[in-house]
Amino acid sequence: MDRDAIDCVVIGAGPAGLTAAIYLARYHLRVRVIDAGESRAAMIPRSHNHAGYPGGIAGVDLLARMRMQAAEFGVAVERGTVSQIAQGEVGLVAQGSFGRLSAHTALLATGVVNHRPAMAEALHEEALARGLLRYCPVCDGFEVTDRRIGVIGTGGHGAREALFLRSFSADVTLLAPSGPHAMEAADRERLANAGIALADGPCGDLRIEQGGIVAPAAKGELRFDTIYPALGSAIRSDLALALGAKASGEGCIVVDRHQRTSVPALYAAGDVTRGLDQISHAMGEAGVAATTIRNDLAERRPLYR
Repeated sequence: MDRDAIDCVVIGAGPAGLTAAIYLARYHLRVRVIDAGESRAAMIPRSHNHAGYPGGIAGVDLLARMRMQAAEFGVAVERGTVSQIAQGEVGLVAQGSFGRLSAHTALLATGVVNHRPAMAEALHEEALARGLLRYCPVCDGFEVTDRRIGVIGTGGHGAREALFLRSFSADVTLLAPSGPHAMEAADRERLANAGIALADGPCGDLRIEQGGIVAPAAKGELRFDTIYPALGSAIRSDLALALGAKASGEGCIVVDRHQRTSVPALYAAGDVTRGLDQISHAMGEAGVAATTIRNDLAERRPLYR
């Protein structure tokens, strides 16, 4: 028996990971949080649809508040990366920049990474901060009501995002590859019926100009108040997949209704699983996952104080 094993290692300190850590610590469990410092929530200039914050809250401020709350219960977030999770003597073993860590359970809250449009890093950050570039119409579609909106995407995914944004503005343009096989006829018809313009792609490097954002397209430059890249994302599920966990076709970790993966002692919550990529949803999953971890551990040993 590995007597040094902790109860749970949480990988990722975004809204899901920090929520789970708070729950686990308040269950008097031994928890350790490892974070690479790449939470997508930190990219949010200001969230207005996260309940409880009239006037909105910046993503970095929300994460800072959650870290402070976790610290009240003895949880510290350790900066580092996890390179591998393997089966261990008592559960799982995580290895990475911190060395080797034995844990009875592990919770993956590693999230996703958005695929970015072509533009310089510094320009990308500026456009994001100014609301000229946005990634989540569910989060901030309200903020672009009646504005000139550009969507960069292909196929059905790009069409669906443009149609979603059409409920916020009558001025929506989808920049997509041209050609008879680039988009289904049914999608083209839906876009036309909704009054959404379809511009031939591909799209060149974006630039900021005169308070707007400019997208060079095949037939000339297009100017918008904001652009939504609908280019998909990379799911950070590699650790689970390497361990043999089941995943969806897109790479999202498959979990049951209690956030258990197909691998014993491994749990997942937040955007790395299939579902609505929203802070509130990730936090709800984390609460379920943490409580399941607590109850599953109680089945193996008494948790009496």
